[in-house]
Amino acid sequence: MSSLRLPVETDRLLLRPFERGDIEAVGRYHILPAVQRYMVRPTRYIEDVAAAIAIMRKQVELHRPGDTLTLAMVRKGDHQLVGQVSLNWSDATAGQGEARFAIDPAESGKGYLTEALTALFDLAFDHFRIHRLMVRCDGRSHHSIKLMQKLGMRLEAHYREHALFQGEWDEELHFAVLDREWRPSAKVHHLPVRDRVA
Repeated sequence: MSSLRLPVETDRLLLRPFERGDIEAVGRYHILPAVQRYMVRPTRYIEDVAAAIAIMRKQVELHRPGDTLTLAMVRKGDHQLVGQVSLNWSDATAGQGEARFAIDPAESGKGYLTEALTALFDLAFDHFRIHRLMVRCDGRSHHSIKLMQKLGMRLEAHYREHALFQGEWDEELHFAVLDREWRPSAKVHHLPVRDRVA
């Protein structure tokens, strides 16, 4: 895959690689039980957050299947880190990828995830040439479900009671979108309407 220029800029955010100094900002949301259940690795203590950041700092490019690109969502106005988005390249032959995300609950509902995931999906399809992108979310997370629908993703699976987290059954939904479905208006050129001959 070709080299990626970072940071990625959106209207209100910079999506940039993680830095050592991000521990406090990431710790604000990573150690919350409501966020922990969705993280790839548990981050219950600040030492866990430091270890997670050390891993995420290396996730800056996709070279082979299994690689992950993880970017910090930084608000332009005050340079506050508000969350993160990731793209995992899961299969080269079939062009499969998975997007993941987490946001500080104090920053939720402001449209930052919509903005960041839109940019990440653009990267997935236009830069990395992913064919199919999927996202997992909790069946009880109405905000995530609405977000996936807003992004034009389709629900493909609902796994009931598929995992236990702190003694509670998890409901996992899988959403997906194909490259040709993502922003079709930008990829399909319509022919001009011909005047009718009387």
